[in-house]
Order: sequence, then structure tokens, then C-alpha cells
Amino acid sequence: MTAATADPAVDEAIALVEEQLGVVFTRARQLWKQAAEQIHPDLQPAGYKVLSTIVRLEATNAHVLADLLDMDKSSVSRQVRVLEEAGFVESRPDERDGRLRVLAPTPVAVERIRAVRERHQARVRRVLEDRAPEELVAFAGMLRLIADAPDA
Repeated sequence: MTAATADPAVDEAIALVEEQLGVVFTRARQLWKQAAEQIHPDLQPAGYKVLSTIVRLEATNAHVLADLLDMDKSSVSRQVRVLEEAGFVESRPDERDGRLRVLAPTPVAVERIRAVRERHQARVRRVLEDRAPEELVAFAGMLRLIADAPDA
């Protein structure tokens, strides 16, 4: 059951936003699938998310990845193994805790992720470049509010 406001127009607008977020999430999943295929034909979308996060962080471990991506550790481990076998991730012992492995992207991974991100950013730029900077900042702020909102 959803809470209604005193203004039906606000309720309709919020329903429209929620509907469009669903469309955006579906499109994001499609883009992750395409991006994974651009990196390597056998890479799954989850592997792309893991690899792009490793590239963004420059070095990390499986526990951090599992937390950031809200994935179970066994799924992250499987994806990391695939990425290592494909030559996209290197693993070495953590200097502070030898029980942990530090995961770092290879130069090939950095280059491929960079190319995919540039294509994605160019798409977003084409769609939004005519908007006023204030409007884009407000939009980003609304997305942050939604992302940071606590569960019911």
C-alpha cells in the first residue's frame, strides 16, 4: 500500500517517476549486457559490474566488491576467477593481511572499460547536453535522494 499525498497531481507525478525509473533500470541492464559483450564475448553483466568497479577503485578485495555491489561473496569470487582467466584482473596477497587478496585491473581491462564508459557517457551527453547546468544538478540531486532513501 502506498501513502498518498493531499495533491493527486503529486501522486501521479511520483507514479510517473517510479515508472520511468523502472524503464531506466531495464535499459541499464541491457547496457551492462552489451558492455560485458564489448569487453569479452563470454563476460556476463555481473562480471562487467565487478570489473568496472575494480577499475574505478584501482585496487580492492572481494569482500569490498560484495558489499558495494550487493552480491554474495561466492558470486563475486566466480566473477573474479573468470576475469583473472581472461587477463583482466590480477590478484596478489594483501600486504596488511595475507589472508586477503588484492584485486587490481590489468592495463587491458582499464582500456576496455574506459572505451565502454566513453560510449555510455557520450550517449548521456547527447541526451542531456541541451539542459541548463542547474537543471542537471537538480536532476542528479533527485537521483541521489532516491538512491539514499531508506527502505520502508
